[in-house]
Amino acid sequence: MEWSEAKDVKRDLLRVLKTIDLPYINTSKIHCYRTTGSKTRAYARTWAFPKIFQRALQVEPAYVIEVLSKHYDRLEKDEQMKVLIHELLHIPKNFSGALLPHRTRSRNLHSLANKLYKEYKDKTK
Repeated sequence: MEWSEAKDVKRDLLRVLKTIDLPYINTSKIHCYRTTGSKTRAYARTWAFPKIFQRALQVEPAYVIEVLSKHYDRLEKDEQMKVLIHELLHIPKNFSGALLPHRTRSRNLHSLANKLYKEYKDKTK
């Protein structure tokens, strides 16, 4: 498996964040990578930096959004933006280094991602 920095994904992510309201996202602490050679079926993944490592290494929380080239790169641009919105929603509002699950009693990440994607599309027409 190979990793490379994905500056194009970071640009798209910044474009999304300028359009939809997710003010808790610290873009300087989000890093984007593209993976080739992975066997997963996912289009993208969000990686966290757990609190124990933050404290041990005395660093701030950070996240990596990984896009899996064999799936993500084949998507239309609109679908890629939807995937990025979905991945951003895994980041909690306190930007702690933790990750939010797809579903809780009060929240369905897929539904919220679809709603925010519609908002993004409406604002970028």
